[in-house]
Amino acid sequence: MAVYEVSDFRKGLKVEIDGVPWVIVDFQHVKPGKGNAFTRTKLKNLMTGANLEKTFKSGEKFNIPDMVQKEMQFLYKDEGGFNFMDTTNYEQIQLSAENVGTAANYLIENLTINILFFNGKAIGLDLPNSVVLKIVETDPGVRGNTVSGGSKPAKLQTGAVVQIPLHLKEGDLIKVDTRTDEYIEKMNK
Repeated sequence: MAVYEVSDFRKGLKVEIDGVPWVIVDFQHVKPGKGNAFTRTKLKNLMTGANLEKTFKSGEKFNIPDMVQKEMQFLYKDEGGFNFMDTTNYEQIQLSAENVGTAANYLIENLTINILFFNGKAIGLDLPNSVVLKIVETDPGVRGNTVSGGSKPAKLQTGAVVQIPLHLKEGDLIKVDTRTDEYIEKMNK
């Protein structure tokens, strides 16, 4: 079985600790004047989203998690969760609201995303960096509002709320950054 050592640590590296997949968010190799070298790490649990700060001794070994990413298409949401389809073999899977998390704010029908599988079980997803969504509710623009300066909240078709420039109105399409929840630009219809 392939393994990583502490010296292999880098941001974004996925490791398996006690049978659970984690991703390294941050790390720092420390070589004190006396004693053994060690590495301070910040880890994120890929199953639950929980964060953990842990120190590892130099030379410790970790299994490489059995993880696969598949490109899938979002179909719909129902009482059971979020439904996705593999575009190559039309196989469908369902993720719970806990697994989807805040990504639900950006899921629109037919959106293609990457689903993360651990030991054959779907555990999460990676959204594209930006998505185009329609404004369904916002305060009307006032004469004199220009492209620059000021912002107002807008509710999007998925239920997400983002700050937008004052001149935008209901029905406009906008591009939103899924990593920062920020307005990027107005899109043409």
